[in-house]
Amino acid sequence: MKIALVHEFLTQLGGAERVLQNFLEIWPEATIHVLVYDKEKTNGIFEAYDKCISFLERLPLAKSHHRWFLALMPSAIESFDFSEYDLVLSDASSFAKGVKTKGKLHICYCHTPTRFLWTEQEDYLASQPYPFWVKWLARPVLKIIEKWDYKAARRPDFFICNSENVRQRIKKYYHRDAEVIWPPVDTNVFHPEGKKENYFFVASRLEPYKKIELVIEAFNELGLPLKVAGSGTNSEKLRAMARSNIEFLGRISDEELRRRYSEAQAFIFPAEEDAGIMPLEAMACGTPAIAYKAGGVLESIKEGVTGVFFDKQTSESLKQAIQHFDTTSYRSGVVREHALQFDKKIFQKKIRDFVEDKYAHRA
Repeated sequence: MKIALVHEFLTQLGGAERVLQNFLEIWPEATIHVLVYDKEKTNGIFEAYDKCISFLERLPLAKSHHRWFLALMPSAIESFDFSEYDLVLSDASSFAKGVKTKGKLHICYCHTPTRFLWTEQEDYLASQPYPFWVKWLARPVLKIIEKWDYKAARRPDFFICNSENVRQRIKKYYHRDAEVIWPPVDTNVFHPEGKKENYFFVASRLEPYKKIELVIEAFNELGLPLKVAGSGTNSEKLRAMARSNIEFLGRISDEELRRRYSEAQAFIFPAEEDAGIMPLEAMACGTPAIAYKAGGVLESIKEGVTGVFFDKQTSESLKQAIQHFDTTSYRSGVVREHALQFDKKIFQKKIRDFVEDKYAHRA
């Protein structure tokens, strides 16, 4: 069985890229089809694998400003040729599901129906650092892509998704059924290390939709020690907001991430995410999470056992949750035991079984 993998942008390392890494552990001979690839921003992790990169790669600034080329992305994703493959497995947050496979079996692992089209179109435009006239011109473009996206969602033969939360969203926006297979946590990499220290921890891409400013505001008022890992377009703004009790670590390795997860009193998670891998990584390190009560974390956090929720996506609501948080009521072993059910070996077996079953029936 010759497999083609499809991913949108290899220009960062996040949850979607961890899923792709796991696909490659199952099928290391597969070829990655990707719109744009940046070796440096992905730490060379995907360099050794076969890749087919779209024509966008040849356009100036496509690597650093791929959002400028949204209007071309449907054509770019449709340009791949899968005639030599038996099966296509796409890994989609937006465009990857729209490949044209010309009758080849296509299974889509869907992280979410395209956010900037279906749930966050106005917020997406408002958050972009472009002049008003660019945003004005972008509106009709997004409407055209929205129509394309709905048609593209008809193309996969089967959908897998990363949470019940996303399964319901796929049903709502695409009118398709999906099977839930939670994304992988590497519990061999993420395990308890060292002893607890007196600080809280947040790790994230520092982008507006991640809501890290809520955490900064809350800890500015509380005066408690906070460490922030990650980088992004909001980095300078957040650093300017922060008081001396808040330390920015920048991008860190998995080894340091494990240590910070393990040492922290709690991991702070203020965003509404489709699934939310980082709280589970923290739990695998024996550390409870304090998370906004929405999205995938409702399925992965056991309140009072592996973490607590705050009800409103405001700094005041988060501050109250932190003030009432008692680290002594959580047992590291119990917290980690809960995370083990999301281990990557379980994910890989479920994915392999699903793909091989559908391929066998098609054959």
